[in-house]
Amino acid sequence: MSFNVLIVDDSSSMRAIIKKIIKVSGFGVGEFLEAADGKEALEILADKWVDIVLTDINMPNMNGMELIVEMKKDELMRSIPVVMVTTEGSEKKMQEAMDLGASGYVTKPFLPEDIKKTLSSIMGEEDGQKNHDGDDEGGDF
Repeated sequence: MSFNVLIVDDSSSMRAIIKKIIKVSGFGVGEFLEAADGKEALEILADKWVDIVLTDINMPNMNGMELIVEMKKDELMRSIPVVMVTTEGSEKKMQEAMDLGASGYVTKPFLPEDIKKTLSSIMGEEDGQKNHDGDDEGGDF
């Protein structure tokens, strides 16, 4: 299965690095979309279907936290999982993101295995290696 992934970061080189790490991880991506801040991300989300958003926290114009808040206001966007990709090591900041509706987070720098495990778990793929309550029901398709 492949997913459309929106990467939101004010650094074009960081967006390229994240894209490369996701490709190397083997996580199934249909299309990569990129935005330099939350406002640009909202414009893309209004126009294209995205399965998951990876966003930095600290960006000009609209940061990652504000992006989550705005996405949660929209009936279609609110169901899109958001993963924070950040250098913020603060548990308080990450808990704040989760409270706002983030589905998870990865801390830079991260390995391809870290990103694949996080994305696969959130998107419900078996490769995530994360069982919820030990429940493996669902069958093989």
